[in-house]
Amino acid sequence: MPSALERLGRDPEDKLLIVNCMDLGFCHAASVGVYEVLRNGIGTSASLVVPAPWARESAGRFRGDDVGVSLTLNAEYDRYRWGPLTQAPSLLDGDGGFPRTVSDLWDHADLDEVRRECRAQLERAVLWGFDVSHLDSRLDALLMRPEFFDIYLELAVDFSLPLGLLGAAAEATVGFPVRRLAAEAGVLFADRFVALPVPATRRSFADLLASLPGGVTELALHPAVDTPELRAITGEWPSRVADYVLAIDRQELAGLAKEAGVTLLGYRPLRDAMRAS
Repeated sequence: MPSALERLGRDPEDKLLIVNCMDLGFCHAASVGVYEVLRNGIGTSASLVVPAPWARESAGRFRGDDVGVSLTLNAEYDRYRWGPLTQAPSLLDGDGGFPRTVSDLWDHADLDEVRRECRAQLERAVLWGFDVSHLDSRLDALLMRPEFFDIYLELAVDFSLPLGLLGAAAEATVGFPVRRLAAEAGVLFADRFVALPVPATRRSFADLLASLPGGVTELALHPAVDTPELRAITGEWPSRVADYVLAIDRQELAGLAKEAGVTLLGYRPLRDAMRAS
């Protein structure tokens, strides 16, 4: 099947990088950080957590940015909770939110309820006015089991949206061919998925750029501004703030990308290539 690079009409040696800012709507600090990095920094795409507390506020500040939906079936923080949009008893844990762990989700979820909930999240984002550019799966919950992946792929086909998938190396640990199945369905996805060492630095970003091969690579960041709210939610707040501090420096990082022969793009060109074909 044609790769994303081929469907974009690019040469095999071209290096394309999607800088995807995760967790739009997760909390106010994250939404502020994500939008600032998209509009003033190096971010090229973002992923919205529709059931999270600040998602509706984030919708009110949408200006046509490249935003996809991070399909969400978990609420992993002990004291910061959210739950399903639909009536889905199998997707609730003991205190009324989504399960905290992916294994708990897999053990108890009814697949029909999963399908309805995921579709409702995507349709809610569209109703709020988002021009959805792609889908990904929070905590990879829809990627690691074939019965959940079927739902993920079904939505990508129905809405003609690219998917965030596992890289080729990680796919070997899953036990079924997620990338081949997506390609055979005509769904586009990045060739590889990478993250920066924690905390992210200019040096680690430059090293990543220097090592990129030809193809489409997605770099996931979690930018958030430093606030008491963020510090109260998660002990990993320093890494989120470091992502923000790095990614807000558009001039320097864009210069590094140009020097490395790397082109920055969002998910929307992949979506448009899917729909054109």
